Amino acid sequence: MSDAETLFERIIAGEIPSDKVYEDETTYAFRDIAPQAKVHVLVVPKKRYRNIAELAAADPRLLADVASTAKKVAEIEGIAESGYRVVFNTDGDAGQTVFHVHAHVLGGEQLGHFGR
Repeated sequence: MSDAETLFERIIAGEIPSDKVYEDETTYAFRDIAPQAKVHVLVVPKKRYRNIAELAAADPRLLADVASTAKKVAEIEGIAESGYRVVFNTDGDAGQTVFHVHAHVLGGEQLGHFGR
């Protein structure tokens, strides 16, 4: 992994503005600037790992924190009861563009299917 700061590290540090939804000691959640659903919030661990596979291998507790924060975001956004999707894109073919693992919390409307 490069030592260069990722976009998300700069957002977490407050160097780049974001629309924060939730923050705790280990995670930061903010609205996606190009939402793909009525509700589209990104959940980012404050410690950087490239993708979910790297995070799961290195720090399962932090992965659990990300999942817990996704649930909290769904509650805050009022979509916990109607249903929501949590997506981790891993590497280029999946559409990952920022190589700092992050979960997309999507909902607030009927969501389509995955794939093409």
